Amino acid sequence: MQQSPETAEFQHWRRNLGVCVVGSFTTIVAMTLLLPFLPLYVQQLGVEQPAAIARWSGLAYGATFFSAALTAPLWGRLADRYGRKLMLIRASLGMAIAMSLIGMATAPWQLVALRLLAGLLGGYASGSTILVAAQTPKAQTGWALGVLSSGIMAGNVVGPLLGGVLPPLIGIRQTFWLTGAVIFLAFLATTFLLKEQPRAPRYIARQPATAS
Repeated sequence: MQQSPETAEFQHWRRNLGVCVVGSFTTIVAMTLLLPFLPLYVQQLGVEQPAAIARWSGLAYGATFFSAALTAPLWGRLADRYGRKLMLIRASLGMAIAMSLIGMATAPWQLVALRLLAGLLGGYASGSTILVAAQTPKAQTGWALGVLSSGIMAGNVVGPLLGGVLPPLIGIRQTFWLTGAVIFLAFLATTFLLKEQPRAPRYIARQPATAS
């Protein structure tokens, strides 16, 4: 039995939702993970004065969100042109690389620069929201977006919690590397499991011209 264009368009929406929830969760965890130990990492990078530690910590934490806000419109435009899945692949791979490089920083300015890079290359959660809204049946869109929002909020909660637990167990740098590896798994899931169906064409009937 042949599927209608509407059915074919939404046949992978549950799988897409699962991938987007996991990917958004892991990338948000990565963005908030360093909050509890950021001053300690700045001190480990050679900053000794308390005022300087606070200043560098603030710059490093805010850098990601600043650059993400600046580039969000660009990524949205590119998603409309080249597809939302491609932007999610870019964001997950970019975040995996950036998080791993943050664990290799040797100076506070490098930490700030790499956090800026993470924001520039990120945008997974916002891209997921657009993809889920576009690739989910209308009757299920509200529920699907609610589930995705729960995954994003969970990332905001779990990130700082893991940031308080992992560094004493495996070390600060190793925490970043582990996070990068987990996001790389999200990149693989996005690449091989996410299915973005093209929109069914909509034809607009032309009205015959009438003389005024």
